[in-house]
Amino acid sequence: MYSSNNQNSTAIAEKDAFVLPAPMDDSFNADELSEDMEGLRLTFPKIKIPSGGGIQFEMASDNPDRPDYLPELEGILLYNHSANAYWQEGEEYNENTPPLCQSVDGKIGHGTPGGLCASCGFNEFGSAGNKRGKACKNMRTLYLLRSGELLPLQISLPPTSIRPYNAFYNAVFALRRRPIYSSVIQIGLKKASSNGHNYSVATFCEVRNLFGQELEAVKAYAEGFREQVRSMLSEQAVNQAREASAVEVSSIPMNLPDNEGHFSVGVLDGAREKLPA
Repeated sequence: MYSSNNQNSTAIAEKDAFVLPAPMDDSFNADELSEDMEGLRLTFPKIKIPSGGGIQFEMASDNPDRPDYLPELEGILLYNHSANAYWQEGEEYNENTPPLCQSVDGKIGHGTPGGLCASCGFNEFGSAGNKRGKACKNMRTLYLLRSGELLPLQISLPPTSIRPYNAFYNAVFALRRRPIYSSVIQIGLKKASSNGHNYSVATFCEVRNLFGQELEAVKAYAEGFREQVRSMLSEQAVNQAREASAVEVSSIPMNLPDNEGHFSVGVLDGAREKLPA
């Protein structure tokens, strides 16, 4: 009887085993790959929490005019991190309006006002127009890898979904002293309302824990992925700082010197030729 039950458990485990992406060709080292990626940005399929109380995730399909819709997303959380963004009030709902200030890691903002997020006045409660919330939107970015897929989904949690995620993380992972990649989880949606405004909130539940060789394989993959994302975020922060500096410089009016209507057009042996006015 025990042998039969054990065989059934093994069969179920093999059937439900989480399928990781195939390992990269180890004949190429990290330096060679990073050189190819220089100047490029690694991107992931982006999933947003729908607005208006929607309870299905919009997924890209082969036809861009007809996306797919799913009620839940199931997979393993490889990594997550904070992210902040500040828009002028009301402009945060316009997808075509970039934020005035943005932080990819929730620590240092680039743009206006920029600087340390922890000490920014827009990151304090009461700074929003309603005097209750924050003018800066505190978000959280999740990287959810679904079984058998090559790239994880990048899910951006809005402020209204951070509290349920925090409660889920504490109950399922923190209190049990387990990393977030140690369980298969499911992310769903529910409708909520506030002051006559409908919005969607992410829900979270655990599907099953990972153990043994399966957990070891996921752990190795997650650790490598985290290093890659941290490097990517660092590079994005540098690029944002450069872009912010370029905007500041370009906004300064350029005063051309008065050279009496003449232009210098070349230097030969230290002497400048002048064109007639």
